[in-house]
Amino acid sequence: MNLTKNFTLDEFIESRFYTEEVQEDVWTSYDNDCATLEPNLQRLAENLQVLRDHVGKSVIINIAYRPAWYEIDMGRSGTSQHCLGKAADIVVSDMTPDEVADTIEALILEDKMENGGLGRYNTFTHFDIRGYAARWDERT
Repeated sequence: MNLTKNFTLDEFIESRFYTEEVQEDVWTSYDNDCATLEPNLQRLAENLQVLRDHVGKSVIINIAYRPAWYEIDMGRSGTSQHCLGKAADIVVSDMTPDEVADTIEALILEDKMENGGLGRYNTFTHFDIRGYAARWDERT
């Protein structure tokens, strides 16, 4: 199912970080809560489409939707924006995570992308549509 001209639903549900068995359970969790998750994933995809159109490069989603049970299994709180379908950890071809974050920040300031969470990591950038500014830097 296409969410935008360049993003499909599968990109937001599937991840190389999941085992095959976990991936099946993630799809089941999504199916059980798709009425809540799908509008969030649609908005997230639309925001990432703005980024893709602006930079003219592929935006690769490392992981987006993560069910609360998965978060808890990974030692997290289970309350992340990922659990709501509002977050994605991304990389952009030929751009550093800092360049991606700086570009998103500029697009937010221009009211082209929604304000939300923006996290800087060594190998990826976190973006979410939580509705208010949250910024953090996890680079080492």
